[in-house]
Amino acid sequence: MPNIHRTIVLLALLLLLNSCSLMRLGYNNGPQLAWWWIDSYLDFNREQTPRVKQAIHNWFSWHRVTQLPEYADWLASVRSQIDGSLTSTQVCSWSEQLQHMLTPAFNQAALLAAPLVPQLTASQLHHLEQRFSKSNSELRDNFLQPDLNERKQASIKRTTKRVENLYGDLDRRQQHLIAVSIENSPFNPEAWMIERQRRQQDTLRTLRQFINEKNASTEEIADSLQKIIEHTHRSNNPEYRAYQLELTEYICDFIARMHNLTAPIQRRHASDKLKDWEMDMRTLTAENPINPTKQLQ
Repeated sequence: MPNIHRTIVLLALLLLLNSCSLMRLGYNNGPQLAWWWIDSYLDFNREQTPRVKQAIHNWFSWHRVTQLPEYADWLASVRSQIDGSLTSTQVCSWSEQLQHMLTPAFNQAALLAAPLVPQLTASQLHHLEQRFSKSNSELRDNFLQPDLNERKQASIKRTTKRVENLYGDLDRRQQHLIAVSIENSPFNPEAWMIERQRRQQDTLRTLRQFINEKNASTEEIADSLQKIIEHTHRSNNPEYRAYQLELTEYICDFIARMHNLTAPIQRRHASDKLKDWEMDMRTLTAENPINPTKQLQ
């Protein structure tokens, strides 16, 4: 379930990577998209469906009014600082701010989901386990190619696409920086996959505990869900947490160095992009909130 909570939140936030009109369309259709995604993981039965759909609607209604304005302000703050050079410390500070901003959204998802957990069945947890396995297989195909050169080229392609989405077309120096940074990156996909599978097993154990112990309070369940979500970002495995910190510092340094290689026209492209996203956040906030009593079809 915590992976699913994260999906609800990221579904809204990843819309920031699309064009502004698509972002508004995607967010306004977020409850339906979130339902399809979550149901693919847990295969809800007829009795569970109305309550799950209502929880999704409630989350989006709350999120639109209380969270989007903060995201818009954050985008405006970042945009005001990108005309000049950046340091890795600045970039890491933005990352920390973003994590702090996302925490209420994850916590709210856990609170809304907690009453639903005891209704889950053993067969649904088996379905969830199978869905985890399928997702892991897909990620292995994308990140753990047996041929190391193929793996590196796929990583370069992903990174280039993300950078170009913000800055526009890249020159040879910038493309070279990406290639060198990927070559020297501490990112370890094998360790990442092992940690991912460990968290998945923690999730399954937690859910089994609560469907077998029907007397657990909603607060107790929500607290456990929040802890698992938190461990996704800050691992409770000390060795892996140290790796997370190392990787974060490396990525912050890469982003700063990439930005400092950009030309004025590229920085204007990035500023315009952030401005579009900011205005979309404000437009979505001003629109009529999703009706929390409306049921998904």
